Amino acid sequence: MQDWERRVAEAWASIDDYEHREDDFRALIDSLAAELPADDPVGAFERACAWDSTGHSDRAVPLYRWALDHGLIGYRRRRAVIQMSSSLRNIGQAELAVTLLKAERNLDPATLDELTRGLGDAISAVLALCLVDTGREREAVSVAVGALAPHLPRYQRSMGNYARLLLAPDDKPE
Repeated sequence: MQDWERRVAEAWASIDDYEHREDDFRALIDSLAAELPADDPVGAFERACAWDSTGHSDRAVPLYRWALDHGLIGYRRRRAVIQMSSSLRNIGQAELAVTLLKAERNLDPATLDELTRGLGDAISAVLALCLVDTGREREAVSVAVGALAPHLPRYQRSMGNYARLLLAPDDKPE
């Protein structure tokens, strides 16, 4: 499996070489995914990523769903939630994406490995975009500023407070 993972990583590292040849890139990922058992959710996830990365959110969403429904785990599972949510936003289903991302944010961090926890800011970034698309701009700014605050060299506490204060009592995120 290590060799397969290495070859998949090499394929993704070469995606820019396939500009204007997206079909060829998807065929490369498809051939790698085909090396896995047909019911392996990792193969579906990689195929979803290939469709997504070549501008076909509508084709990616069903594959992400299938991978998640069939036991995708760990880092790839969290990536699938983030990426599927972004794709849902792209195809006009931002409300569903908000629901998925908020549920993902509410997972107990103690149950996640460090690499998977490290995607927390990506969840916040996509959530903020989805919130804008649902007309909840103040909540979106709150999420974005709240995610940015811990990375600032100063003003972390102030920015965290400002992020919370952006929301009126009835606007508090779940």
